[in-house]
Amino acid sequence: MTMIARNMLFEPGAPLRGTVSVPGDKSISHRSLMLSALAVGESRVSGLLEGEDVLATAGAMRALGAQIERSADGVWHIHGVGVGSLVQPTTALDMGNSGTSTRLLMGLLASHALTATFIGDASLSKRPMGRVTAPLGLMGAQFMTSPGERLPLTMRGIVPAVPIEYRLPVASAQVKSAVLLAGLNAPGITRVIEPVPTRDHSERMLKGFGVDLRVETETDGTRIISVRGEAELRPQTLVVPGDPSSAAFPIVAALITPGSDVTVTNVGMNPTRTGIFRMLQAMGADLTITNEREVGGEPVADLVARHSTLTGIDVPPDIAPSMIDEFPIFFVAAAHAQGITRTSGLDELRVKESDRLALMAHGLARIGASVEEREDGLIITGHGGDPLGGGNSAPTIAAELDHRIAMSFAIAGLNTRGGLIIDDMSPVATSFPGFVELLSGLRGAA
Repeated sequence: MTMIARNMLFEPGAPLRGTVSVPGDKSISHRSLMLSALAVGESRVSGLLEGEDVLATAGAMRALGAQIERSADGVWHIHGVGVGSLVQPTTALDMGNSGTSTRLLMGLLASHALTATFIGDASLSKRPMGRVTAPLGLMGAQFMTSPGERLPLTMRGIVPAVPIEYRLPVASAQVKSAVLLAGLNAPGITRVIEPVPTRDHSERMLKGFGVDLRVETETDGTRIISVRGEAELRPQTLVVPGDPSSAAFPIVAALITPGSDVTVTNVGMNPTRTGIFRMLQAMGADLTITNEREVGGEPVADLVARHSTLTGIDVPPDIAPSMIDEFPIFFVAAAHAQGITRTSGLDELRVKESDRLALMAHGLARIGASVEEREDGLIITGHGGDPLGGGNSAPTIAAELDHRIAMSFAIAGLNTRGGLIIDDMSPVATSFPGFVELLSGLRGAA
């Protein structure tokens, strides 16, 4: 991998071999900071993802009254203020590129008597917030948004907020979490009805902090999550497992690069997050799950991935919530499989940091993959493991400030003819600091 100005070239080379760990789970990192800030006393968090998105959450919680420090040993110490005791921020809350920070904090503040303005970078400012403002508005919060329900956005919380029963119109852990967080300071019971299960980190962590939260599952799989308001959170000592979304990148790199054998340690294996691994195994991936254990209430394991002959599959739409962030790198695996991979039910990818369906379809086509873009998914005819690309020059792929697009094509470049150039790798710092160095290290260990 060669640095070219701000661009980077990713090209074929040695097999990937060795053992690595990936940064802490981003979803759990965000929530650990927020809930610790609502607990009276000191919480300690180790393994926190120290990427830009999570640092934006830390900065916002400081602005809202929590004391947050990182000690030399990497442990974060959070002195919380208690539910209902967050303070009025004196400046706008800069969320950078983090949609999770923005949506969850909107929920957290909806039931506090304060006014907050949310701002973000160019990418975040394009993302719609209406799916969160709608239920929070029912609870009494007021919003002034930019056109299209986008940032910059100013919200005015309310006390007492109105507890509601809200049925999610689309599968979204962020919307679910926003409503549950708002319910912490609302009198009575706030309920979220979830027709399709999504990642349940919020439920697990809220219970761990002592919140009266109950989950009922109906015969059709619908989940009803109830939280009792005016909660008192107890400080905790937390260990954040490795992010499965980040682990997917070195794993797919090993699967598509001949001669590779990579172990990723301490990966979070929450069932609501492991769709990517199940689908790769369904494609025939040599992917072994070992050393399964539980850390801080979350299942954790080590994953061993070896170069594999993959076969195209039809991905069930109902698995989408458990791998929604991993579809870009999954599409790369599909492009190297034998046969056709079909995906659907992925409308959510249109409104992530970018239109991920369009960018992946365009970028894969640039390197010679056969891709059909549909409204809610991609159909990819794989190359059977043969290198993609060709020609005399490496094509430049526009990542459009989307970290997962940049990393996915970086991995794709490892099995191409002549490589490819990512126009800007800097957004990778939002979720995976050290990504480039990790890949280089695996090649050096070969």
